[in-house]
Amino acid sequence: MGTTHVTVRVRNPAQPDKTWEALFFVDTSAIDCLVPSKHLTQIGLKARGRRTYELADGSEVKMDVATAEIEFMGDIVGTTVIFGPDDAEPILGVTALESVGIEVDPRSQRLKRLPAVRLK
Repeated sequence: MGTTHVTVRVRNPAQPDKTWEALFFVDTSAIDCLVPSKHLTQIGLKARGRRTYELADGSEVKMDVATAEIEFMGDIVGTTVIFGPDDAEPILGVTALESVGIEVDPRSQRLKRLPAVRLK
């Protein structure tokens, strides 16, 4: 199966002029978005809590989280961002995708907009 990437802008909701943009890996097995900590700090975001996440190998890790605005494919959504390692590849999780009515087409591995955001 191929991989899907999309350009994403992360914005500090308290200071909307502070943003960071990069190519994010679309990971439908990840719930939340992961951003290298150094970039979240640069735009003025501070951790608001910690969550335990299960990694692909089954191990668990506690990571700092905050709320940010995520902009991609013409939509903006407020979502949880994880303060990842500084060298981590940014990840766009399924919560942000579903919040704006976008899913990954399993055949083409491309993002496609649904006719409506699911409310069920």
